[in-house]
Amino acid sequence: MSSLQIMSFRQIAGRLVIATQNPGKLWELRQLLAPHGVDAVAAGELGLPEPEETAPTFAGNALLKARAAASAADLPAFADDSGLCVDALGGAPGVHSARWAGDQRDFGAAIKRVERELQERGATPPFTAYFLCALALAWPDGHVEQFEGRVDGVLVFPPRGTKGFGYDPIFLPDGLDRTFGEMMSAEKHALPGDGSRALSHRARAFQALARACLREG
Repeated sequence: MSSLQIMSFRQIAGRLVIATQNPGKLWELRQLLAPHGVDAVAAGELGLPEPEETAPTFAGNALLKARAAASAADLPAFADDSGLCVDALGGAPGVHSARWAGDQRDFGAAIKRVERELQERGATPPFTAYFLCALALAWPDGHVEQFEGRVDGVLVFPPRGTKGFGYDPIFLPDGLDRTFGEMMSAEKHALPGDGSRALSHRARAFQALARACLREG
């Protein structure tokens, strides 16, 4: 990214669109942006429709959403696409993670579906899985930047914890003894005792973006 593009991102406080209709993602992305002085506006607050996620990859869907919002709002736009990939399910639900929750975004039902499909396939613990997050930053002039973050772990049943959202209550990150659903936001976004390294997939992707776009100088 050129120095001009870095400067453009650093000067968009209050003028960055977060292209998501998911309240959990919106809250997390705003928390990640806040320390950098970026007071972002949600696509829903601008009345922007969310395009259908038709790409076969997380990166493709994030880019689709960021470009659509940047074009419609004539502002830089920031979009995320992320999901849970379970090895024993061939990577499912993957890009269909939100769709497994249905139109009502019932992730309790989606979690039950994951457990049911594991049972139907005769899978046995440990149920290895990972969360993947793709971030896309698009400008109205067509320039884009993309970043990814991943965190590996195992699935646990029954679900544990009521914090977070989505599949967080069944995801236990490698090396830790609590699920994402049992962690406060500050802990989920950084390793305990090591704020320099992000823990969650979304925070890791954002950390890569911050190194590229939000550095000083």
